[in-house]
Amino acid sequence: MKIAVTSVFVDDQAKALAFYTDILGFAKKQDVPVGEDRWLTVASPAGPEGVELLLEPNGNPIATTYQQALFESGIPAALFATDDVHAEFERMKALGVVFTMEPTEMGTVTQAVFDDTCGNLIGLAQFG
Repeated sequence: MKIAVTSVFVDDQAKALAFYTDILGFAKKQDVPVGEDRWLTVASPAGPEGVELLLEPNGNPIATTYQQALFESGIPAALFATDDVHAEFERMKALGVVFTMEPTEMGTVTQAVFDDTCGNLIGLAQFG
């Protein structure tokens, strides 16, 4: 058994796709119409056959409440790994990404947290 898809709720799928591909550098994997919304996933170019991230619409009041509560509490909705958190921080900051936490050492992990512009905080971590 393995994880195939995980998701983050987003307030606008088109805006989320632009951010996750143009800014973060992920590649669009699946884009299938589902009623008014889409089954829209992205994947890392470093592992295109690995885990996909579903950019899931938050049109459900429960999803909206959950997403807002995480954001207001400062809790990242997801955690992405990088080999160089400081370089990614500088690259993303130059592209206008807003960070709520700059790279901070936490034991064997250095983590930063940014706003994905779609209602989520996302953690960025370098392990080791």
